[in-house]
Amino acid sequence: MAQCVQSVQEFVQDSFVPMVAVLCSDEAERLTRKNKLNFAELLRPFCRLTSEGHLRDPNNQLQVVKNFRICVTKVAPGASPQPSGAALSPGQRRRLNQVVLSCQPLEGALSTAVAAGDYDLSFNDEALKCSAPWFSSWRDTLSEVCASKLFTATTPWFEAYRENFLQSMPSSDHEFLNHYLACLLVVSSSEAVPVEEFVKLSQEQHRIQHSGDYSTPKWFIPNTLKYYVLLHDVSQGDEQRAEAVHEDMKQRYGPQGCYLLKINSRTLPAEQNEQIPDPWSQYLHRSDPHSQEQLDDDPVPALNSRADESGGEAVEEAVSADNEGGRPDPDSASSPGADAKKGAGSAEVTPGTHGACLTLGDHDHIRQFVQEFTFRGLLPHIEKNIRQLNDQLVSRKGLSRSLFTATKKWFGGGKAPEKSVSEPKSTSGLLYPPEAPELQIRKMADLCFLVQHYELAYSCYHTAKKDFLSDQAMLYAAGALEMAAVSAFLQAGAARPYPAHYMDTAIQTYRDVCRNMVLAERCALVSAEILKSQGKYSEAATLLIKMTSEDSDLRSALLLEQAAHCFINMRTRMLRKFAFHMILAGHRFSKAGQKRHALRCYCQAMQVYKGRSWSLAEDHINFTIGRQSFTLGQPEKAVQAFKHILTNDGRQTAAQQGAFLREYLYVYKTVVSRSGVRLPHLPLPCIHSAATRVYFGHERRLAEGEKQAATHVSLDQEYDAEQASMWCKLEEQLVASANRGGVPANFQPSQCYLNSQTDNQRHPPAVVEEPVVVEVMFRNPLKVPLALSRLSLLWKFSHDGHAADGGEDAAGEELGNNLDAEEQETTPRDDLVTTETIPDFHLAPEETKTARLRLLPHRTGCLSITGVVYDLAAASSPEMPDDDGKAELVVVSGKQDLKIRGPRLNHTKEDKMFVRYGPDRRLQPIITPPMPLMEVFFLQFPTALLCGEIRKAYVEFCNVSDVSLCGLRVASTHPDFFTFGSPSAGTPLSPASAENCSAYKTLAAAPGSAPARQTLVSADDFGPASDVVDVPVGGALQPGQSAQLPLWLRGPDREGVHEINFLFYYESPEKGTKISHRVVRHSVFICASRSLSVQASARASATAPRRGSHQNGGGTLVFVDVENINTSEAGVREFHIVQVSSGSRHWSLSECVNPAKEKDCKVSSRERAKLCFRATPCKPHQATSEDADMFTFADVHLGGERIVSSATPCGDFFFRCRRTSESRRADACPSGPRTPSGARNPSPDAGKELLRALHECDRLDLDIIVIWKAYVVEDNKQLILEGQLHVALQTVGKEATSLAPKQEAQEMVLLKFKSEPPPAAASPPTQLSRLIKSNLHYSEAYAHDFTRDSVCVVPVSLVLSNCYWTDVDVTVDLRHKSSSSEWSECTCSFAWVGQTRYRLSLCPRQTRHLELRACFLAPGVYNINTHGVCAAPAARQDGDAQAQVAQNNAGPALIVISDQ
Repeated sequence: MAQCVQSVQEFVQDSFVPMVAVLCSDEAERLTRKNKLNFAELLRPFCRLTSEGHLRDPNNQLQVVKNFRICVTKVAPGASPQPSGAALSPGQRRRLNQVVLSCQPLEGALSTAVAAGDYDLSFNDEALKCSAPWFSSWRDTLSEVCASKLFTATTPWFEAYRENFLQSMPSSDHEFLNHYLACLLVVSSSEAVPVEEFVKLSQEQHRIQHSGDYSTPKWFIPNTLKYYVLLHDVSQGDEQRAEAVHEDMKQRYGPQGCYLLKINSRTLPAEQNEQIPDPWSQYLHRSDPHSQEQLDDDPVPALNSRADESGGEAVEEAVSADNEGGRPDPDSASSPGADAKKGAGSAEVTPGTHGACLTLGDHDHIRQFVQEFTFRGLLPHIEKNIRQLNDQLVSRKGLSRSLFTATKKWFGGGKAPEKSVSEPKSTSGLLYPPEAPELQIRKMADLCFLVQHYELAYSCYHTAKKDFLSDQAMLYAAGALEMAAVSAFLQAGAARPYPAHYMDTAIQTYRDVCRNMVLAERCALVSAEILKSQGKYSEAATLLIKMTSEDSDLRSALLLEQAAHCFINMRTRMLRKFAFHMILAGHRFSKAGQKRHALRCYCQAMQVYKGRSWSLAEDHINFTIGRQSFTLGQPEKAVQAFKHILTNDGRQTAAQQGAFLREYLYVYKTVVSRSGVRLPHLPLPCIHSAATRVYFGHERRLAEGEKQAATHVSLDQEYDAEQASMWCKLEEQLVASANRGGVPANFQPSQCYLNSQTDNQRHPPAVVEEPVVVEVMFRNPLKVPLALSRLSLLWKFSHDGHAADGGEDAAGEELGNNLDAEEQETTPRDDLVTTETIPDFHLAPEETKTARLRLLPHRTGCLSITGVVYDLAAASSPEMPDDDGKAELVVVSGKQDLKIRGPRLNHTKEDKMFVRYGPDRRLQPIITPPMPLMEVFFLQFPTALLCGEIRKAYVEFCNVSDVSLCGLRVASTHPDFFTFGSPSAGTPLSPASAENCSAYKTLAAAPGSAPARQTLVSADDFGPASDVVDVPVGGALQPGQSAQLPLWLRGPDREGVHEINFLFYYESPEKGTKISHRVVRHSVFICASRSLSVQASARASATAPRRGSHQNGGGTLVFVDVENINTSEAGVREFHIVQVSSGSRHWSLSECVNPAKEKDCKVSSRERAKLCFRATPCKPHQATSEDADMFTFADVHLGGERIVSSATPCGDFFFRCRRTSESRRADACPSGPRTPSGARNPSPDAGKELLRALHECDRLDLDIIVIWKAYVVEDNKQLILEGQLHVALQTVGKEATSLAPKQEAQEMVLLKFKSEPPPAAASPPTQLSRLIKSNLHYSEAYAHDFTRDSVCVVPVSLVLSNCYWTDVDVTVDLRHKSSSSEWSECTCSFAWVGQTRYRLSLCPRQTRHLELRACFLAPGVYNINTHGVCAAPAARQDGDAQAQVAQNNAGPALIVISDQ
C-alpha cells in the first residue's frame, strides 16, 4: 500500500499548489543551460518554502501559510484544444506506463512483514522468494499482531503513478486549481537592453493569455502577476551593470515586482575537487505537466482505450533489454513524492552532472529568490484578488459587506449538506461565462484553498455547489463537492467530520454523468488516502474497487492492488480478500503489459493460498508465475513454479496436467541449455527417500529340481521387527558358541538388508565383487504417465583410508559417476564400480512403483550412493492425443538426490529440547575384501508331518566363493525339530528311495513280550547340551566344494502350522577381517497333524516283594494310555505301537505286564489302548557309575523287531526333547519346592529338608518313548510312517502326557475392593500319605464248623513297608472303622482279637510283619481291610515330633467264611 513520508494533509496540499509560469529570453535560457537545466528546472528543488507566510482574509484576519509550495513550469502554448479533459492523451498514458514500469522493488530492501493468525506475509523484492513455492515453508503458527500497530507495505510504483497523474491533470474550465496565477519573466543581464527584453516577454505573455489563439495554458485571472527576474552570470557578466539595471527595474516595476538573481559563481578549473550536492536528479524525471506537446508530437501509433497496454508492453521490452537479468536499475526507480524515494529518471540523466556551475551560495540565492517572490509577490497578489472577488460578489448579490460573514450566518452551524444528487436536465450544454458569479465564487474558493484558508474555501465551495446544482451544472457541482470535502478535511480542529458522501457523489457524477474518468480517478485517489488516514480501510477498499473499469488496465491494476492492501490493514485482517484482489491486480497488470508487477502480485497472493488446500488456486497462480517468469527471461523461477504444480497433488484434469508437463519440460530444457549444468535436479517423479531399501549380496538361487534353496533374505520380504529380534538372538547364540560362550563387545548383528526400521547409524559392510542392490520407490503424482529411460544410480567412491561421512574424500582422490564430463572421460569408472542401467521404466498415472538398481564394486574402499540419474519424458496416453503424431517428444536428463534423514534423537537433554536427527548410513557401505559365500539347499524336505513323525531329509552346503569357509554351525527356534545324528552313526552320502526302509536302527527279535533290553549310553555322545549344533561337514569347505548330509526331522508335538527358522553360521579361516562371520537364514512352515495322544502315570506296586529279593521295596507300575486322535487327514487309519522304550538315569522299564498276549498293539481311529509296564531301579553298579550323565535305555518291543532307541535318530530326539522339557520346567518353576503353609514345622530348614526328602522319594525321572508305525498308500505305493512320542514321568502318582501344553491367554485380573477371607489351612502334602505301604496276607477262603464252635478265628499277617529313605514312626489301630460305604455290609459280625493297637518304627526301606487274628461269628463275605495306619517321619533330637498322617489303603481285602 502507498506509504508516504508526508502526512495525508501534506499530500493533499501538495496535490493542489499555485501554478507559476516562466518565460525566458534566449540569453537567459543559455545561462541556465550551462547547468544542463532550464529556468523552471533550476527552481524546482527550492519551490517548497521553509518559513511561514502571512496574509489577511477579507475580514482582515491574519492567516498563516505553512509548508507552502509552488509549482514553476515553462510556458508551452498549445493551439489544439483538448476534449474537455475527459481522458488522458496517449503521450500521458505512455508516460504513466513508463513510470510504473520503472519503479520496481529494490533488491536487498528491508521487508515489511504482516502477521495475521496463521499467515506471515512479506512485501518487498524478496516477496518473490517468500511466496513462491521454491521458498521454505512458513511457520505453522504465528502470534497475533498488536491491534494498535498497523503495518503497511510501500508501493513506490503507485506513488510515482499518483504523483505523475496528479501533476499531469489537464486544465479544465470548471475549476481553476491548475491555472497559472503568475508569470516569471526572466532576462539575462548580458542583454544589450534588458528592459526591452522584459517588454517583449510581457507582450508575449499577454498575447498568449488574451489573443484567443491558444487553448492552453489557462490563466487564473485576467490580470496575471508578472514578476521580472534579472539573471546574472557571476562568472562572466558585469556585476555593476547588473546592479544598475536592477535599480532601473525597481524604478519601473517597483521593488516588490523584480529581483536580481546571481548564478554560475563556480569556476570549474579552480574548484574541481569540490563536492556539490545535486538536488535536481530526483525531480528531472517529471515532464512539464502542462507542456505535453513533446510527448504528443512523438510518432505514437493510434491508441484506443487500451493504449496503456501497448505502451506498457513496449516499455517492458525496452527495459528488459536494457537491464541484465531482467531486473530494473535500482538507481532509476524512485518515488517522486518524497525525498527519500528515487523516481524513475531518464536514462541520459546521471546524478552529479546538474548544477555544475553553481555553488552552495548560488543554491542559497535561488532559495532566497523563491521565498522573496512568494512572500512579496505571489501571496500579496492572491490576497488582493481574494479581496476583490469578495467585494465583487458582495456588491453583485447585494449581500452584506463580507461574503465570509454572510456564509458564516448561513452555514456557521454546520448544516448537513445534501447526500444525493438529482438527475440532471442537461450535462453537456451548460457553460458559464467567465464573468458568471458562480465561477467567481469558485475562483475565490480555489484561491482560498491554495493559500490554506480552508474554512473560507469550504464556505465558498458549499455556496457554489448549491448554485451549480440548482442550474443542473453537474460537472461544476461535482468539482465543488470534491473540493468542499477536501477543505472540510484539511480544516485544523474542525468540528464537522469528513463528508465522505460528498466525495462519493462527486465520483459518481464524474464517472456516470460527466463520463470523465480522469477527474473521477483524482477524486478517488484523494478520498482513499483520507479514508485510510482515518482507519476506514473497508470504505477505502470499496471506493478503489468501484473505480476499476475496462478503459484502463493500468489504473484498475493499481487500484485493485491498493484495495488488497486495505484489506490486509484492517483491524480484522481479511487475508483471502487480500489474496483474491492481488490476483485480480496481477491479471490487470498483465493485460497492461506490466509483466513484472503482475508476477509480483501473484507471488504475494501465493503467500495466502500456499499450504491451505486451495490446490486449484495454487496451480493457477503457479502456472501464471511460471509463464510470467519465462516471459521476463527468468526461466529458473519458471521451472520452480511449474515444479510445484507437478509435484503437488493437484486436482487438474489429465489433459491439463499433460499440458503443464509439456510446458515444464520445454522450459526446463531451456534452462539446462542456458546454464550448462550437466545433471540438474528433476522434480518428477517423486522419490520417497525414507522408503529406500538396500540389499548387500547376490540374490538367492531358486529351486533346482528337487533342491529347495534356503529362503535367506531378499527385497521381496517385508521387514518384521519381531523376526529381526529373533534372528539377532539366534546369531548371538551362534557367536557365543564360536567364541567359547562369550559374545564379543564389538558384536554387531549381520545386516544384509537395510530399511527405515533397521539400525543405520554405522556404515554397513559390503563384500567386493558382490552386488549392492538399492530399491528406490518412485511415485507419479500426475494423472498422466511418465516415461523414464536410462535409469541408474549415482555414486562416489574413495579408497581405503579416505572415507568420511557423506562419502566425501577426506585425504585422497574421490571418484564417481556424477562429475563433470571432462573428468569422467579421463577417469575410469568400470574398474571401480559397475553400474547397472534400466533402459525403460514407465510409471502409470498416480502409480507408486519401485525400481531395483544394482552396483557391483570391484575394489575395497568407501562407496557413497548419492542419487539417481535418468531421462524424463511425458509418455503418450489416450487422454492426451498428439497432433497427428507430429508433436515433438521433449526429453530432459537430470538427477534426484537420495537424502535420507536419520531417526530423531532423544537421548540427551539437548536432543529433547531441540529437533535433532541422527545419521542414516544405509547408502554409505564400506567395501571389504572377499569373504566366503555359502548356499544351502534342502532335499526331500517335507511340508506336512504327523505329530512326532520321523522323516529323513538331506541338506546340501555349497561354497560358491573363492574363499574357503569353516566353523559351520546352525541354531534354530525349534532345536527339537531336527538332528544331524550322532557322530558314530553311519550316514549315506546320497538320498535313497526309502518307501519301505526304516529311519531307525532295527534288530530282529523274537515275537511276543520279552524282558526289556537295556543299554547304557552317555549323553555326551549326542552332542553338548546346547541349542547350537555343529554341522558335521568334516572340516572346512574349499571353494566350489559341496557337502550333503542327512537331516532327520520330527514333527512338532502340537498340531497346527509352525514356523521353524534355521540360522546357519560360517566364517573365514582368516581372522581379523572386517566381517567376522556370515549367516544364512532359512524359514520353513510345517503343518503338523494329530497322531497319537500318550498319557502315562506311575504308581508304587501294591504287592510286597518276595523275601530275599534284591529289589528293596518292590518295583513301580507304569501305565501307558495310547489314544488315536488322528482324523484321517493324512490317510492314516490305524497306528501300530511297535515298541515302548525308556530312558533315565535311575529307572528303566523291565517288562510288560499286560495280561493280553497279543503280537501287536493296533489303535484305530478314536480307539484307546492301555499298556502296563513294570519299572525297576537301575542296577547298583549302573547307578553308581563315575559318569553322572549316563542314561539307561530299555526297549520293550511289542512286535517282531527291536528298534535300538539309543541310536540315531531316536536317541537324538530323546535328548533334544528332554532338554526342551527341562528348560520349559525351569522357566515355569524357577525355585525349588516350598514348605506348605499348613504343615506344622517349627524349623523352616527342617521342613524344607523333609519335603526335599519326600520329593526325592517320589521322584521317578523316567522318560517313556512310544514308537509307532502307520501304513499309508499313496500313488499306489505303500509308505511306512514312523514316529515317536515322549512322555516325561517326573514323580510317582502324577500323570504326564505327550501333548505339548497349550499356551492359554492370561486372564484379566478383576479389581477387588473387599478384603478376602483368610485362606483355609493347607492340607498335608500328598507325600506324607504314602510313607507306609500296607498289605494283608491271608487265606481268601476259610471253612469252619460253626455248629461245633461258634467262633471262627483266622490268622492274618499285616505287612508294613517303608517306601522312603527316612525313618518313619508308625501307629496301627485295628479298631479303625472304614469310611467307605461300599463294603460296609461286609464288616458285620467281625472283630479283631488280641492286641488292637501297635506303635513301631521302621527304618528306611524296611518291612515288618504283624501277626493278627480276626474273629468271625457267622459264615459270609467279609472285608477285613478295616485297620488304620498312621505314620510320620521320625522326630529329630532337636525338633518336635511331626503329626502322624493317615496312610492310603491298598483297597478292600475280602475273605469268604463258609460253614462246613
